[in-house]
Amino acid sequence: MVEAAKLANLGQPMSAMQHFRFLGGNCCNENPRTAFLRIFLTKKPPMLNMSLVSTLVFFLQISLPAPGEGRQQPIANPPIANPPIHQSTNPPITNHESFDSILQKHVSDAGKVNYKGLKTDKAALDAYCKMLSENPVEESWTKEEKMAYWTNAYNAFTLKLIVDNYPTKSILNFDGGKTWDVRRIKIGDKKYSLNNIENDILRPQFKDPRIHFAINCAAKSCPPLWNHAYTAENLELALENRTRDFVNNSNYNTLSASRAQVSKIFDWYGADFGDLKKFLNQYSETKLNNSTAVVFKEYNWDLNE
Repeated sequence: MVEAAKLANLGQPMSAMQHFRFLGGNCCNENPRTAFLRIFLTKKPPMLNMSLVSTLVFFLQISLPAPGEGRQQPIANPPIANPPIHQSTNPPITNHESFDSILQKHVSDAGKVNYKGLKTDKAALDAYCKMLSENPVEESWTKEEKMAYWTNAYNAFTLKLIVDNYPTKSILNFDGGKTWDVRRIKIGDKKYSLNNIENDILRPQFKDPRIHFAINCAAKSCPPLWNHAYTAENLELALENRTRDFVNNSNYNTLSASRAQVSKIFDWYGADFGDLKKFLNQYSETKLNNSTAVVFKEYNWDLNE
């Protein structure tokens, strides 16, 4: 207090703490903010100078210590947490676990479907299809999320078509053999056909020939239906395994160095596979050469049960 008074008499600038004590504040027994307000309200107008204002700012920023304690540091602004990072900016709310359970229950490891049993479980299949209908693909999803969604959609709505019309001997019995062109699949505010999903979405958007071994058209000559749902996490490995298994399965392809009898799929979608022998050699246990003759098998449209 004495030191502050000397500085005041000499006209020298005082620190905020010295100003506080000079004005009558008691740092040991009175809260500084309370004291400052008391001083501010009781002092005469001439005392309202820039020094006093500086003191006001100072005491609004800090707290004086309790007796016997060191001075506290000003409280820093808390750090701003980074937003969580997702695989996609708006990850899918679709869950393919229910479809996986359906497939595990009604589809064998060889891809044969128990349609009679699936018909008794129709409510579960309908619920999954309804979930797909109400949760369309969003642009923010990853490539794998989109591809898994559309692959599962193709397979689920094909199963639903058969179950809704079971018993039947072949999918060709529906809609004059052109059931793939019927826009009966509602997703979001649009209606799709099976051909829309395959030829307007899966093939042109993803440009991956292995998709032909993941989607199933409910016929015996179709690549076997996998008894698991596709997900973003399992997609790449599943596509590789499904392609390799199909190429080397003698029920669909008979390969030798001199002659290759292969599925009609390689004929219908030849543009997707490019150099067919080169594509087959990526997966075939029996390698083909330039002189290997390639012929295409007849397609069996009987139901895959």
